[in-house]
Amino acid sequence: MDRNRSLQLYMKEHLSLYVFVGVIFLTGVVFGTIMAGALSLEQKQEIMRFVGNFFSSVEQGALTDVGSTFQRSFTLHMKWILIIWLLGMSVIGLPLILILDFLKGVLIGFSVSYLVAQFSWKGLLFALVSIAPQNLVVIPALIVCSVTAIAFSIYLVKQRLMIRNGSFYELFMRYAGTILLTGFLLAGVAWFEATISPIMMKWVTPMLITMAS
Repeated sequence: MDRNRSLQLYMKEHLSLYVFVGVIFLTGVVFGTIMAGALSLEQKQEIMRFVGNFFSSVEQGALTDVGSTFQRSFTLHMKWILIIWLLGMSVIGLPLILILDFLKGVLIGFSVSYLVAQFSWKGLLFALVSIAPQNLVVIPALIVCSVTAIAFSIYLVKQRLMIRNGSFYELFMRYAGTILLTGFLLAGVAWFEATISPIMMKWVTPMLITMAS
């Protein structure tokens, strides 16, 4: 009962932040989609060469080193989250957190839109096996961490204005705990990207290599 009441209170206090961060992220996705459609012919050809090389490396088993792939993936995800965490501990970090959420949306929107635009349903299939699965966890984790960081940053602003509302230690431990839990989730995501994703991508890439060459 107390846990349900705490969850209801948490959502009541932070719902507007979740909506705001979600809108920022979706705006980034839309912007990334527009960017993918506005590429010049030279830019498309340059990206196509890079994509073609990536498809070839996947087919040749370049992602079969589970250890290095896990480390690279986990490090990349954790860098993003830790930057948000550090920004949340500064009063001026709030707008930068929103910029990171926007950029994450841009990256996903651009990647998916480019693949679909260049490879049609085959590109969509590749996006579904290479981008979608891990981001089903990464995006919610990013949003939760961003909201927690923003809430903590707002708390610091109120402290500067001498508006006392809650224990700093309690809020900080909750803040740090959120990042720690996210780290465990991202370790699972990195394991998926190191073990399962390469297999799924290897199934799809033969259909795309001829189109990218």
